[in-house]
Amino acid sequence: MEIKGIIGVIGGSSCNKRIWKIAYELGREIAKNGYALCCGGLGGVMEAASKGCYDEGGITIGILPGKSKEEANPYIKIPIVTAMSHARNAIITRTADILIAVDGKYGTLSEIALGFCVDKKIIGIEVKFDIPGIIKVKTPEEAIRVANKILRK
Repeated sequence: MEIKGIIGVIGGSSCNKRIWKIAYELGREIAKNGYALCCGGLGGVMEAASKGCYDEGGITIGILPGKSKEEANPYIKIPIVTAMSHARNAIITRTADILIAVDGKYGTLSEIALGFCVDKKIIGIEVKFDIPGIIKVKTPEEAIRVANKILRK
């Protein structure tokens, strides 16, 4: 399977049902549009997006914080063990061609900051941070439309 690129999904390791559904639909859209998904590989937004991508037959990459592949959520096809805790966020931001933030807290904020440091475009769905440069969208479908436009350039 040839992929068009890698989309990084960043967001909290826990989330409510509404955010989970948004992240799941985002994962589905990523796979349907021919992208691989890269995330932190754990629960919450990461697991929901991974499941959506996995359910559509997509490629899921988990950049894991600990020392074991077993900590990955069950929808990660390619687990990458880093033993780096939150420092793994730098790997996620460098690996992804574009980042899509869904909700999130401080870990997500660190990924947003690292993304801007390496000139990545960042799309946000339901992000609570009012940071100039985040392209805010309302739906997963809109996020992928914007990502497609940016990545075609």
